[in-house]
Amino acid sequence: MIEEVVRDLASQYGKRLRLSIFGQSHSAAIGMSLDGLPAGIKIDTDELQAFMRRRAPGQSELTTQRAEPDKLEILSGLVQGTTCGAPLAMIIRNTDPRSGDYRDIQDTPRPSHADYPAHVKFKGFQDTAGGGHFSGRLTAPLCAAGGICLQILSGHGIQIGAHILQIGGAVDDPFDPVNITSDDFEAIRRNPLPVLSGEASKVMTGEVMAAKERGDSVGGIIECAAIGLPAGIGDPMFDGIENRIAAIVFGIPAVKGIEFGSGFGSAGLRGSENNDSFYMAGSEVRTRTNHCGGILGGLSNGMPVVFRAAFKPTPSIGIKQESISLSRMENTELHIRGRHDPCIVPRAVPCIEAAAAIALYDAYLEEY
Repeated sequence: MIEEVVRDLASQYGKRLRLSIFGQSHSAAIGMSLDGLPAGIKIDTDELQAFMRRRAPGQSELTTQRAEPDKLEILSGLVQGTTCGAPLAMIIRNTDPRSGDYRDIQDTPRPSHADYPAHVKFKGFQDTAGGGHFSGRLTAPLCAAGGICLQILSGHGIQIGAHILQIGGAVDDPFDPVNITSDDFEAIRRNPLPVLSGEASKVMTGEVMAAKERGDSVGGIIECAAIGLPAGIGDPMFDGIENRIAAIVFGIPAVKGIEFGSGFGSAGLRGSENNDSFYMAGSEVRTRTNHCGGILGGLSNGMPVVFRAAFKPTPSIGIKQESISLSRMENTELHIRGRHDPCIVPRAVPCIEAAAAIALYDAYLEEY
């Protein structure tokens, strides 16, 4: 019984907000339930659907050509576009699966995928098609929940935006950690790729296309910022803002690292260099620098919350790889078929924004 309860909770997140994500990459539908939303909040479903399109596949040669419109079907929780206090439930139907492409991996696990450990944990009963419940496809309902939280936070003067900081060897300009505005977020969304520098967009596109032509893939880094978050949000120890954001960001497949503010770079600084001096800007408390990424002791300090997430290269590549046969327990080769992103990073930008929004709104609700 205890084991069953633990597994039931594995795809849930939140304290005041309770998010549950369900489905598999090639099941009839995927979806989410979001409980704990206050009643009486107007949700712009057209804006939400536009946010979903930023993550949807098949929109350019840089992404998988799986054609999924990711149209949201609202099952409960809204009455005439307004939250009613009931759990908000939505589904997204899977309309373009090709499960036959994954027949080989039932016996031959893909390197750097969850196929092998999932086979051990679930005793061979796991759904391997498209990665099953481990697939990046499950970030679609995450974006649905996060898109709602983004709208609500915006109504409280809190805005969140992200951009591609790096793909392979191509690097974008970073956010100015002290002075980030909504204009920066708007500028990012006007570029072909979500970056601050138009020149970086061209170089990154070249990196992705070069990997794609070789049947390979490439990873990268996404930088995210939240502005307008009041000081004092969060908790010490295990429920700090870093903890909450990290927990949900690591729910995005392919994320392998996260850092806040100067992150690992602060390890090479002295205290006199890393400390963020306070000063008064009129009646507002600010800091001269923002090495802490807007978080001190797990609490927001009123400065922009800034973090970066590292994404590994997509493991499903066209190059032959070494693997094993689970039925014969011997070495073999694997040639992966199917439609896969040569770089997951461009489509992951709204996923990072969504994850941050869910974490911050959950913490905001606890405070207010």
